[in-house]
Amino acid sequence: MDTERLKDKNVVITGAAQGMGAAIAEHYAAQGARICVTDVNIDGCNDVVGRIRDKGGEAIAVEVDVTDRATVKAAVAAAVEAFGSINVMLNNAGINKPLMFLDITEDNWHRIMDVNALGVLIGMQEAAKQMIAQGSGGKIINTASIAGRQGYAEFAPYCVSKAGVISLTQAGAREMAPHKITVNGIAPGVVVTPLWDGLEQDMIDKGVIKKKGEFIESFSASILLGFPSKPVDLAGITAFLASSDSDYITGQIIMCDGGMILV
Repeated sequence: MDTERLKDKNVVITGAAQGMGAAIAEHYAAQGARICVTDVNIDGCNDVVGRIRDKGGEAIAVEVDVTDRATVKAAVAAAVEAFGSINVMLNNAGINKPLMFLDITEDNWHRIMDVNALGVLIGMQEAAKQMIAQGSGGKIINTASIAGRQGYAEFAPYCVSKAGVISLTQAGAREMAPHKITVNGIAPGVVVTPLWDGLEQDMIDKGVIKKKGEFIESFSASILLGFPSKPVDLAGITAFLASSDSDYITGQIIMCDGGMILV
């Protein structure tokens, strides 16, 4: 691994208190980036920052609700104050609350759409405004999902929200290309994270499955590589998108699902 790949990159990551966001934050820091770790869970953010600093990295923690523009804007400002600029924005925050298709409520729909789609839009906008003001380009990376490519009856609003992330990535790439800002995304499949643990528990509570592990095993059965990913398995892909190696790529979604969905 090139430990200098992201040297002097200043990065804001949402949803970074645990799971994928935390793994990516620590991976970026190990490659020389300075990280603004953000999440609604500030204690988790502080834990991530502590681990980064313990290894000699630079990081700050900021409490952010991605549906609240003021907090996103404040995080960008905090990163600029701490590091001098921002070069990379990773819109990773996301939630899921499964309901079978005929049971989906307006509240369920709006909450998932607000965090997963509107939150990405706000993050893209606020980061782009800062990058444009800086005048030196930048990288915006969004976390989509295989669920944005294929609908699942157990969590349709989540699928719609992630399809929205794919469309926002494409639209943002068109808008920001003249400013030398690339906009790309990743589409993970089954990732062993606290979000998936919560998803399974919800499915147990609703009687859809009977025991822990049943849902992830059924989903993982179609992965060509034969196993679900760990958060760290996705860190390298996002590091590529954050680095100069991806300067000629924009508007793209990289499938990183172990061969689960072939598109």
